[in-house]
Amino acid sequence: MSDSFSFVLDILPDLAKGLWATLQISLSSYALGMALAIILLPIRAFAPPPLSLFARGYVELFRGTPLLVQLLLIYFGLPSLGLRLDAYTACVVAIGLNSAAYQCEILRSALKGIPEVQFLSAESLGFSTLQIYRYVVLPQALRIAIPALVNELVTLIKESSLASVIGVVELTRRGEYLVAYTFRALEVYAAVALVYLAVCTVASQAARVLEAKLRIPGYEREVSGLI
Repeated sequence: MSDSFSFVLDILPDLAKGLWATLQISLSSYALGMALAIILLPIRAFAPPPLSLFARGYVELFRGTPLLVQLLLIYFGLPSLGLRLDAYTACVVAIGLNSAAYQCEILRSALKGIPEVQFLSAESLGFSTLQIYRYVVLPQALRIAIPALVNELVTLIKESSLASVIGVVELTRRGEYLVAYTFRALEVYAAVALVYLAVCTVASQAARVLEAKLRIPGYEREVSGLI
């Protein structure tokens, strides 16, 4: 047992290098997904057909197909069309496009969770439609969406392990190298799992603190029911 513990301590610096790559992929993909979700949201929620149908089709496509298949399609398929991406970029693009579909639906659900009486009250005060969404709806919707958005980030941290399939040396791939070098699969993969667990736990706890600070008074039941 002491030998295994010492071994895990010895390989932590190597795993830390892989963790840094994992965090880069996760955060870059999340940022790309958020940017695309902000574009998709008004199209999905308010635009007339065929624009709304396009946004809905995008969401259904990326939510209804495996992320691994999307990653392989982008990395190995796009070169057939003359577009070649390096492994890291292909991974960020694939995960980001996938995450955009989920983040768009998270934000859309949060918007639908705002009571209609607030729209009517804002209209009675003379607010324009743009002002209603900017000052009344969106601030509350973002607060409601925080738990689900952070959960999406945690999911991306775990899904970034798929990058190892196309040769990106992130946390999981670094673990594979260590297993090939040391032949101690149990200790290495257990250490990799614990690193993922630690990072995801920290992210989840940070989300709880943020959610508590931004909680809308009187909306606890609606928030828990929506998320």
